[in-house]
Amino acid sequence: MNSLLTLAESPVSHVINHKFWVIDGWWVWSSAQGNLLLTAIIMLVLGPYVASKIATGGEEEGHDRYVTRNFFAHMIEVICVYLRDEVIEPLLHERTKRFLPFLLVLFFFILINNLMGLIPILDIIHLFFPGWKAAHMAPIGGTATQSIYVTGGLAIIAAIVINMAGIKELGLGGYIKHLTAEAPIFVWPIIIPIEIAGTFIKPIALAIRLFANMTAGHILLATLLGFIKAGFEINFGAGLGIGAVSFLGAVAIMLLELFVAFLQAFVFMFLTALFISLLSHHGEHEEHDSAHEGSHPEDSPAAALA
Repeated sequence: MNSLLTLAESPVSHVINHKFWVIDGWWVWSSAQGNLLLTAIIMLVLGPYVASKIATGGEEEGHDRYVTRNFFAHMIEVICVYLRDEVIEPLLHERTKRFLPFLLVLFFFILINNLMGLIPILDIIHLFFPGWKAAHMAPIGGTATQSIYVTGGLAIIAAIVINMAGIKELGLGGYIKHLTAEAPIFVWPIIIPIEIAGTFIKPIALAIRLFANMTAGHILLATLLGFIKAGFEINFGAGLGIGAVSFLGAVAIMLLELFVAFLQAFVFMFLTALFISLLSHHGEHEEHDSAHEGSHPEDSPAAALA
């Protein structure tokens, strides 16, 4: 095992951020920035295209005007409707429309970056530019969401939205009162520091969770692929056996990474929505829910008219 690892190239190099343009020690451009820019372009191009295929057509089309006119657009519509109806609306209630665009953009931005990390863009570039490989340079490639700076930036944006939404919903006084957790005054010296710390811990947890999951899975995949090359460098016969086992393992990990790419995008978006919902008037939602549960068909206006 040790001989395989020494012969194989470090799997970390396939995942980490690579510099490209450096001025006085500052990374002006890196491979992660290239991925982020490409993701933004993909969303700006595909977004209007998908929307045009989902949009209701003219009246002359009859019932067909309500049918989504593209398989890919239909898939995106199903994802958006599920996230809105089953995840976001139960948490945010009447504020769903206000935060839905932000949460969906957050989900798809992370998802596309996660999926791009599974495409060997970096290796293809290094294949044509071996000098860049030796210098650990690349204008694009790798896994942007593996960088703690990228996930940290996303977490900071989420934290700003979470706390600004809380201040808007509760008012400044209510937001400050929230830090006491409505506990007796004699425990405020304990509760308030914990709540203030939680304000910073939540986005930190978001950043570390996404960073750690994308790093671990991609390094494991790169390690298995590296075993194939290392096996043949040791012995052709051994290489066949090691290559077959490593290939099957790599396929399994690739499928798992596809699942993790969706899962981590969902978790980041879901926790952001959850943290927004925690800074709200919980009592009003509880009264609304209890009133809804306590209503009966015979009490409805239609039943009264009948």
